[in-house]
Amino acid sequence: MFQEPSRPLSAPPLILHTEATFPRTRVWDPYKRLGISPYASEEEIWASRNFLLEQYAGHERSQESIEGPFEKLLMSSFVKRKKTKINLKTRLKKKVEESPPWLKALFDFVEMPPMDTVFRRLFLFAFMGGWSIMNSAEGGPAFQVAVSLAACIYFLNEKTKSLGRAFLIGIGALVAGWFCGSLVISMIPTVLINPAWTLELLTSLVAYVFLFLSCTFLK
Repeated sequence: MFQEPSRPLSAPPLILHTEATFPRTRVWDPYKRLGISPYASEEEIWASRNFLLEQYAGHERSQESIEGPFEKLLMSSFVKRKKTKINLKTRLKKKVEESPPWLKALFDFVEMPPMDTVFRRLFLFAFMGGWSIMNSAEGGPAFQVAVSLAACIYFLNEKTKSLGRAFLIGIGALVAGWFCGSLVISMIPTVLINPAWTLELLTSLVAYVFLFLSCTFLK
């Protein structure tokens, strides 16, 4: 007796595993390709780029299509920032050139040093002010004022290479600070001032500000 041959089982459907591909490779607008607004900030551009690279990781052509417009927008943002800074400097320069003669003369005596220099000198004079306040019960701040004046003259001499000029500016800053301090402190209500702080101490604190400004920003 012949047995009918068994029918072959049907093979399971073939499933192809393909990598996800970036769908906007032919979109030429870099903003539209990254899926962001033309007014997007630099942080938003970075966030879109990182999200898309993570989504299409492993597909080289997709990653190239994402990196290309990202670099283009990043460069455009850099150029725009640079132009803004240049335009700002140009406008400031124009303002100075159009200013009155006395203001131009004032700008000739002023400069902006490196920020580390500003912070170092600010720390020094702030320390002198704190030292004066801590020793206010023991005596006046004469020693701290003398040290601050000497430091101011030293910094000015280092900058101007003229000890006479540095001495005159330093003494002038001290006198101006002491005079302005005497006027300003007398106008402040006594309830706002620590009773233990004398007029001499408060005036010296204002003088420290003048000494700091003169040795830091004057030429």
